[in-house]
Amino acid sequence: MATAGKVIKCRAAVAWEPTAPLMMEEIEVAPSQEGEIQIKVVATGVCHTDLYHLFEGKDKCGFPSVLGHEGAGVVESVGPGVTDFKPGDKAIPLFLSQCGECKFCKCPKTNLCDRNNRTIFHIIFHPLTVINQIAVAKIDDDAPLDRVCLLGCSISTGYGAAVNTAGVIPGSVCAVFGLGAVGLAAVMGCKNAGASHIFAVDINEQIFEKAKIFGATDFLNPKAYNKPISEVLSEMTSGGVDFSLECVGNTEVMRTALESCVKVWGVCVLVGWTNVKDISARPIQLISGKTWKRSLFGGFKSKDSLTKLVLKARTLLQNWLIDYMTGKIKLDEFITHKMSLEQVNNAVNLMKTGQWNIFSLTSFCRIL
Repeated sequence: MATAGKVIKCRAAVAWEPTAPLMMEEIEVAPSQEGEIQIKVVATGVCHTDLYHLFEGKDKCGFPSVLGHEGAGVVESVGPGVTDFKPGDKAIPLFLSQCGECKFCKCPKTNLCDRNNRTIFHIIFHPLTVINQIAVAKIDDDAPLDRVCLLGCSISTGYGAAVNTAGVIPGSVCAVFGLGAVGLAAVMGCKNAGASHIFAVDINEQIFEKAKIFGATDFLNPKAYNKPISEVLSEMTSGGVDFSLECVGNTEVMRTALESCVKVWGVCVLVGWTNVKDISARPIQLISGKTWKRSLFGGFKSKDSLTKLVLKARTLLQNWLIDYMTGKIKLDEFITHKMSLEQVNNAVNLMKTGQWNIFSLTSFCRIL
């Protein structure tokens, strides 16, 4: 395309310092280098991890920065050595790379990649980004970008935590703590895995009706009880749930989720992102047979699994234009708002008040 090998100027939402509003600035995007892909971002979701970096992470070294890691777009140009992508391909940037060559990529026990020894976070709160090809998934040409962008983080993370990491089985009893996009995706995963009861736990009761759409059967607000919610769950389930998933990123909730599991075979999965406080639990919780697991990106091998997941979602969503009704994997139901890039601070505020949203990037780039 016309941008190949050229520096591009475009508008971006820049975080200059922690807790401060994002500022719309003009930035320069370098052309694709060896092994890199330049992607024109069409849509991106606002993920709580972006808010974590902005408000909770307390790492001043990460500023100034352009946030965003849950997007989808069209390949604008490719650098030397790129063979799997061409201009015009639809693609989803991945915060987990998959080089296919390191010991982790070759191991079926993990979805991590040792290529860079670190997680890759992309900057896509602007219309153009350059990413290494090992951190991009090619998707079907018919995939709706303003929906499938959510597969870049929240839906894959929550859904996979239930079906891959926890290994929810038919007839089991589950509890999901936190009903943001990740939590609702976990509920959907539990339902599709055949769980008989799914407890949706959140202090925001307004989200319970939404959780019911994804398959939740019971609803609990911890503030409505004068005892720990783990005790409430234990009483309601004759000893605790088979599987619990913590989708908040709060260390106290992580402990509660573990304590809510039945002893001997209960499995608790930590899904919410945090690195601020230490986590603790009484050893007897684990000695008694409970299992504590972690899940990153739902346990999916990023490039391979996401491409397959998009194809599966597209097949099941083929009637969404008619009646917005979907099948096994839901996408439309996650979307609450659509906004322009210039409204990014409104989107952030909605997320802070307990809502999540997706907004289309409508800014234009110009060639230098």
